[in-house]
Amino acid sequence: MASDDRWRERLRHELAWFTGQPLLRGRGAGAILRFEHVRPRRSGVFQPLRAREITPQFLDRVIRTLKRWRYDFLGMDDVCRRAVTLPEQRRFVALTFDGAGKDLINFAYPVLARHAVPFTVYVPTAFPDGVGEAWWLALERMIARESRISFMMGEREQRFVVTGNAEKQALFTLIERWLRTLPPAGLSAAIHDLCARYRIDLAAISREASMDWEDLTKLAADPNVTLGSATVNYPVLANTKDPAALREMTMGKAVAEAALGREIRHFAFPFGDRAAFRRSHVVMAEEAGFASAVSTISGIVETEGRTNLRALPRISWDGRVRSLRMLRVLVSGVAFAPVRPTGSGQAI
Repeated sequence: MASDDRWRERLRHELAWFTGQPLLRGRGAGAILRFEHVRPRRSGVFQPLRAREITPQFLDRVIRTLKRWRYDFLGMDDVCRRAVTLPEQRRFVALTFDGAGKDLINFAYPVLARHAVPFTVYVPTAFPDGVGEAWWLALERMIARESRISFMMGEREQRFVVTGNAEKQALFTLIERWLRTLPPAGLSAAIHDLCARYRIDLAAISREASMDWEDLTKLAADPNVTLGSATVNYPVLANTKDPAALREMTMGKAVAEAALGREIRHFAFPFGDRAAFRRSHVVMAEEAGFASAVSTISGIVETEGRTNLRALPRISWDGRVRSLRMLRVLVSGVAFAPVRPTGSGQAI
């Protein structure tokens, strides 16, 4: 069903391209693009996280194409300015990267530096500290390796036999969705139980996949790089009590500022979809001192203050799609419904 929905959506976007709508109806100030992993294509059939990856070659194509389309590349400070001012002749695009993965410094940064374009990296500070838990990577490793899997879901033991790719993909989706419903302590306990059962070294996987502070210091020295925060432990804030959620925000900001010696003005809600954070967390982002906060809710940034700076939409690129026609449709804004302001003058 999810696959059918994805392809119906792709067909709608392609039709929008062929009817010329992006050229006729481009609107808003611009678009914020979201990426997670940039690395060479991996072998193997079972890749449940494939949608979150692009290759360095595709990143290069995206940047070259956006330059040809005459988009302005902006950092998040300038995005905030464009979002509250009158429309400008040229629309903008902002490149953002979530998770601070090691592949960013190894594979994405050489491409970005060569093009000399600004970009933003959102850092969950537990990961460069070496104590973050990349549970989604451990889950992928476990299911790829095992054919018989059992675990406790609540108070019941669940058992699965997964030999084919489709079965493994379905099980990954099932467990990932379940884990994302748990409070942080429950999620950590569940993934530790799974890793212990199947001899998966969660700590080693997490450290290997993450940039350290030396990597981030290198990025911080580049004037084209904006470093933002994504909390300390990257929890699903909607499953976290409000005092703990605010502490995650404020501590993530404070740790990054102390480690990097610079003000951290911009924030990304972990996971960032509609189930991952609430309206109260938008207010907390302002209380924590952030100038902006980005989600993974699709949309474009409007002008004249019609988009809430602490609930900014982003276009999450699906790494399984390589169509630059699709990119043109998405960044034009034609694929998204117009933002309707709330009573306060800003949409949330």
